[in-house]
Amino acid sequence: MPENTGRYHVSSAVVAVMPQMRDAVFATLLTLDNVEVHGEGNGKIVIVIVGTSTGMLGDTLTYISTLDGVIAANMVFEHVDTEETGGDEQRTDAA
Repeated sequence: MPENTGRYHVSSAVVAVMPQMRDAVFATLLTLDNVEVHGEGNGKIVIVIVGTSTGMLGDTLTYISTLDGVIAANMVFEHVDTEETGGDEQRTDAA
C-alpha cells in the first residue's frame, strides 16, 4: 500500500482579452506561480494551469477572469495524474 499519494491537476484555458489591455493581462499572467503562458493571438491567450486540486484550478481561473481587460477565461481541458510512492523504495534494476 503506498504511503504517499500525490494528485496533480493540469488544465488548459483560453483567456479572451480586450486588445488595448493585452500587454497588461499578459504581464500579470506571467507573474502567477501556477500559470504558464503557451501562446497568444487574435485577442486570446492560451495558458496552462497546474495545481493539486480541481478547486485550485478553478480559483485561479476565477481570479484571471476578474483581471481588468479580461473578457472571458474558459477552461478547455483538465487532466488528473496520480503519483504513488512507498516509504521503502528499492531499485530492482540489475547492473
